[in-house]
Amino acid sequence: MNKEVIRAIKFVLISASAGIIEIGLFTILTEFTNLPYWPRYLAALIASVLWNFTINRRYTFKSTKNVPRAMAMVFAFYIVFTPATTILGNYLADTLHWNDYLVTGINMALNLSLEYLYDTFVVYKGDMDNNDIAAKEKEKEKEISDKAE
Repeated sequence: MNKEVIRAIKFVLISASAGIIEIGLFTILTEFTNLPYWPRYLAALIASVLWNFTINRRYTFKSTKNVPRAMAMVFAFYIVFTPATTILGNYLADTLHWNDYLVTGINMALNLSLEYLYDTFVVYKGDMDNNDIAAKEKEKEKEISDKAE
């Protein structure tokens, strides 16, 4: 299977775990507080972003990129994404009375697709597959190749 297809599948699976964190925290805040939509969504989003960044950097993109620099680049994405989805989500949930979970699900789907593209083509462009995990995989591939010869 193509390396980029595998990378996309890993990103989706790891992002799904971040989604569980996001929807779990969102549900706890929805069921046990009287907070409006936006602080519930924002707290859940921040928790999932921290998880997603940490795990995807290591296992999906296998990057050694400077962590503060990579995090600043991801932060730049969220400077745009977070206000846009928070304001729109609040409008849909509190003004138009859409279901809170539907709105959060739409935001999560947008986040998944847009962040994958941003991470691939901006954050980790030219700096993928160079950490210790990638080195071990390359070593294993070489061993297999050498044995086949």
